Amino acid sequence: MRSSDGEKNRVDGTSSVALRRGPARHLRSARSWIALGVLAPLGMLALSAVMLFDLRRDAWEKAEQTSKNLLQVIERDIARNVEIIDLSLQGIVDTLKMPGLADMDPRLRQLALFDRATTARDMGVMLVVDENGDTIFDAKTVPARRVNNADREYFQLHKARPDHGLQISPPLISRLLGEPVTVLSRRIDKPDGSFGGVVQASLKLAYFSALFDRIGLGQDGAINLYLRDGTRLMRYPAVEADIGANIARAPTFQRFLAERNGSFTGTSVRDGIERYYAFTQVGDLPLVLNVALGTREIEAEWQSKAVGIGLAILVLCGLTILLSLLFGRELRRSAAMQAELARLAGTDLLTGLPNRRRFEEAFEQAAKASRRADRPLALLVIDADHFKRYNDRHGHAVGDAVLKSLAKSLTESLGRPNDLAARVGGEEFAVLLPDTDRAGAARIAGAIHAAVAGLAVPAAGIGPGSITVSIGLAVSAGDRATEDLYRRADAALYEAKESGRNRTCCAPGAAEEAPDRPPTRLTAAPQRRVAR
Repeated sequence: MRSSDGEKNRVDGTSSVALRRGPARHLRSARSWIALGVLAPLGMLALSAVMLFDLRRDAWEKAEQTSKNLLQVIERDIARNVEIIDLSLQGIVDTLKMPGLADMDPRLRQLALFDRATTARDMGVMLVVDENGDTIFDAKTVPARRVNNADREYFQLHKARPDHGLQISPPLISRLLGEPVTVLSRRIDKPDGSFGGVVQASLKLAYFSALFDRIGLGQDGAINLYLRDGTRLMRYPAVEADIGANIARAPTFQRFLAERNGSFTGTSVRDGIERYYAFTQVGDLPLVLNVALGTREIEAEWQSKAVGIGLAILVLCGLTILLSLLFGRELRRSAAMQAELARLAGTDLLTGLPNRRRFEEAFEQAAKASRRADRPLALLVIDADHFKRYNDRHGHAVGDAVLKSLAKSLTESLGRPNDLAARVGGEEFAVLLPDTDRAGAARIAGAIHAAVAGLAVPAAGIGPGSITVSIGLAVSAGDRATEDLYRRADAALYEAKESGRNRTCCAPGAAEEAPDRPPTRLTAAPQRRVAR
């Protein structure tokens, strides 16, 4: 509080804060809308990312299911066809043990030996060869076509290993057909258990080609059939150099052997393409089958969708953010314009001081605060002495210059942000001093007199000391009514005018005021006559 004991406090809710409150609230609302306009597209992007991730997962799940289905269909077909051929081989081995077979008619003997072989698909040649590798029976002709297979690996294997069972050979060129085949063979034992020859059936590799060709796997897709030693029996799409190649040391094949069936993503040693491999063992046979899909093609459809959706969402989000920013800029401009209009509505255009409207708003708030906090409120009502003379003798331009100078002096005489100087009439001003007692207000009045005494308008021949003001001072205690504060200050101003001008008179307090008691004269500046 500005008082005789030096205490100073600030009164909340001055008119400047009140006038700014509306635009500030508008600006906060604008910022909220801008933030919402930016965050909403970011949320859309996040949701789109989740959606695209789900689409990618669906693409992989579809590829996985497709691979498993193809693997199952192919594996069953191969297993069934090989089983038919193997059953035929076992039937021949059993038939060879029949007594009297050698005495049968050659045609009947051929029928008895090979009657089951007709149901197998793409079977090439079915033969029975003796311990020397020479053919003795032929499923196609009687007598048998002459050929010796003693040098074949499968023949040597059966000769060396009595308990070997079914043997599936690597790809080789049939000596009778002249085309690539794989030979399925079983050992024939003589009655004494010694090696008696081999029964063999060739399965054309064209069988696998026809089976695989019915399946479309894309440009990077592949189907492979391997022996357990890593030898490739067939590949789709077929490449001649790949048939018979051995990839036993390849990481992918090592994984095929380590797990009976499963799936994984890996890079092919053949062409360096990353693929999704689904693999399985073909029944109980020494065969490994895999279906490989190119990862690039698995994600191709998803990527095209992702690019389209992503671009569309980015464009929409970009437009939304841009429009939000533009909208925010317009809101800020609008808030600034409203703030400026609010300022202009409460500002005197000539002096730049608050006008009467703003003063009345500030006075009402300060009075409420004074009563609520039981603190004093001081008011100075100031009038320029003989102002009409300046207008009459020097013109309105000089009068306006005087008013501007007075406004500047009032502003410079105040020391606190909550003090308010306003122009309330033509040459009449008011200074509102919250938390200020009579002594403090009197000091401000004295500072105003001192500041005004130094004013001059050299262009009009008005020197320092020529411009003076009269001041009426009134103070209202917080627990007393403030409604008549302006009236008492105005009465004190009238007394200052009547008693010679260029002075300050203080109105008595509301409780001590009597109808016949004049305001107290506090200060009187020395009278100086203006040279005419």
